[in-house]
Amino acid sequence: MERRFRTDVQANLYASWHPTEAFGIHWDDHDTVIFQLEGAKRWNLYGATRTDPLRLDVEAPEKPEGPPLAEVVLQAGDMLYVPRGWWHAVAATEGRSLHLTCGLTPATGHHLLVWLAGQLLHSPTLRANVPTVAGPAERTAYAEQLRKEVSEALHPHVVSEFAASLDARDPGRPAPSLPYIGDVPADPGLVLALTTARAALEGTDEAVVLRAAGHEWELHTSVRPALEALVSGARLTFGDLAERSGLTVEQVAALATELVSKDAAAVSQPR
Repeated sequence: MERRFRTDVQANLYASWHPTEAFGIHWDDHDTVIFQLEGAKRWNLYGATRTDPLRLDVEAPEKPEGPPLAEVVLQAGDMLYVPRGWWHAVAATEGRSLHLTCGLTPATGHHLLVWLAGQLLHSPTLRANVPTVAGPAERTAYAEQLRKEVSEALHPHVVSEFAASLDARDPGRPAPSLPYIGDVPADPGLVLALTTARAALEGTDEAVVLRAAGHEWELHTSVRPALEALVSGARLTFGDLAERSGLTVEQVAALATELVSKDAAAVSQPR
């Protein structure tokens, strides 16, 4: 599921004891999924007044007029999805009420263009000073060259590349690797698992590249079968990893030490 969302998920618990709408009518700049855990809660849903609004935007959405589009009362065990930008007001219906909100933070076109600018830092045009004090001809020439390079970078596969970059930079889930936070011992019974479900693996006939938790490792192709298993979510012993990759247990321990030091994996005892 984490690989499918490609987004940060923020979870908040909200408790209420009275029918007052604590936050009033408001909207969120991300999709939300609400799980009612205890008691009941009334949701008045008004729809959106601006398409895909952002918290930092050129203009704020106008408040909706008239009655809500829907009034939903969630009971314990119910779930509700509220799209980004939908106005809503929430209150407990009677007595104690507790719900869990999961906010799904989207990657927008703005994020893609910021990322793309980072990919173009090799370009002398992008690194050059903008000719703000130059004449019209020089300004036009600079703008045309910049347009050309950005246009070429916006090729048909750029969204796939951006998605892969999001996967590679995902910090993953915090996972303890105690007591193995320094040099991991070469114990064939120890278990290694990646702490992110969105690691990216690619390569050629000569090398395989693992990207996880914002880091990148280039390794010999012999370790690809072991890495494929780890990327798929498997928890493997050092002995199994050594057998799959043709490495020694000592070499596997060295790889584990490197991954743990970058918060990309955790080592544990077998369950």
